[in-house]
Amino acid sequence: MAKERGSKVVAQNKKARYDYHIEDTFEAGLVLTGTEVKSLRAGRASLVDGFAEIVDGEIWLHGAHIPEYLQGTWNNHSPRRKRKLLLNRHEIDRLERRVNERGLTVVPLSLYFKDGRAKVEIALAKGKKHYDKRQSIATRDAQREATREFGRHAKGF
Repeated sequence: MAKERGSKVVAQNKKARYDYHIEDTFEAGLVLTGTEVKSLRAGRASLVDGFAEIVDGEIWLHGAHIPEYLQGTWNNHSPRRKRKLLLNRHEIDRLERRVNERGLTVVPLSLYFKDGRAKVEIALAKGKKHYDKRQSIATRDAQREATREFGRHAKGF
């Protein structure tokens, strides 16, 4: 069988970019069971309520929902179980230090396959205030309107 190449996005957490200021991102591997991998290859996952926690020098992903594999048997996985993330020791220490000293949180941004291996993009993030969310909505709307006007002008309207 040929080795898989490229990248395939399975799930994105758009709500995280709306609710948090993203400061730094990391790519982490995931420890998964066979039925979880099959369910992900079918394109089924949700990261909306997900977060990462550092416990005893290991980083764990909580709240990510990978539904049960439909053709799975008695050894199917639990959809919301905690999953271990694979990072280098210095990356985990750096994350832990910044979470403890600055009050940041670690949130998953996307879940994807890279060269056949499941990866999750996690980010150090700081929660936005309500007025920051309104400002990001206004900026996005202004950008959308400017793009729309540019398109109208290019078409001659």
